Amino acid sequence: MAIDRAGLAEFLRNRREALQPADVGLPLGSRRRTRGLRREEVAMLVGMSTDYYGRLEQQRGPQPSEQMLAAMARALHLTLDERDHLFRLGGHNAPGRRSVPDHVGPGMMRIVDRLADTPAMVVNSAGETLLQTAPGVALVGDETHFAGFRRSIAYRWFTDPVTRQRFPAEDHDHHARAHTARLRAAVTREGPDSRAAEVADVLLSESAEFAELWRRHDVATSLADRRKRLLHPELGLIEVFCQTLLDPDGTQCLLVYTATPGSESHEKLAMLNAVEVP
Repeated sequence: MAIDRAGLAEFLRNRREALQPADVGLPLGSRRRTRGLRREEVAMLVGMSTDYYGRLEQQRGPQPSEQMLAAMARALHLTLDERDHLFRLGGHNAPGRRSVPDHVGPGMMRIVDRLADTPAMVVNSAGETLLQTAPGVALVGDETHFAGFRRSIAYRWFTDPVTRQRFPAEDHDHHARAHTARLRAAVTREGPDSRAAEVADVLLSESAEFAELWRRHDVATSLADRRKRLLHPELGLIEVFCQTLLDPDGTQCLLVYTATPGSESHEKLAMLNAVEVP
C-alpha cells in the first residue's frame, strides 16, 4: 500500500489547525500567530522531532511507521474513522477494530489533557493501559510499554510476582479476586472472541490461582475497590481513591487517583512530579 504524501500532508495540516492549545492541555501563550497548534507542539505531543513532522506536512521524508501514525492519531485527537483514514494515507492498512480498541477517542483524550497534574490512566476492559499522565507513571510505573498478554494487569498479576510488590501483602487476595471479577464481567459483556476472553483463556492454562477464582464466577460490581493502598518505591505507602469514568460503550475507562486533602497521602501525591519514575 503506497503512501499518499499529498493527502497525508493536507490531512495533518487540516487537523493540526483545527485544534487549539487548550484542546490538548497546552497553555495558550502570547504572540500566537499560527491558527491552531504549531508544528512543534504536535511534534512534542507525538514524541517526534519537529523536523520529522514538518517534512510530513511538506510531502517529503520517510514513510511513518504504524506506531508513529498511532501516536499522531492520539496527539491530534482523531476519531476512529479519522485514525483509519490517517493509516491509509500513510501507506498502511487500518488497524482491525476489535471489541476492545486500543484507540483512545477524542472525548477521553480531552479529559486526560486536563489532568496533567493528576495521576490518571486510560485502561481497556482487558486491563491493558492505553494512556497515562506523567503523575500516573510516577505513581504506578509505565504500564504502556508491555507487549503481548503482559499488557494486561490481570495477566501480570497472576504471572509476574513483581506486580504484586506495589501493594501490601494483606491486600493481595482482594486484588486477585477483583482482577478476576472484572475480567469475567468483560468476557460476559464482549463475548468469546474479545481480547478479555483471550487473556482469561491463557490465564486459565497458566495460573491455578486464577482458575480457582474463575470458577467462583464473581462479577466486578460486587468487588468495587474505590480505595486502594499502593507501595511507592520512594514515598512508601499511599492511600488513594480511584474514581472511574466509563466511555459510552464500556470498553475503556479513565481511572483518576486522588487522596483526602490534608492527609499524608495527599502530600505524597503532590510530590510525585519531584520523584524519579519507578
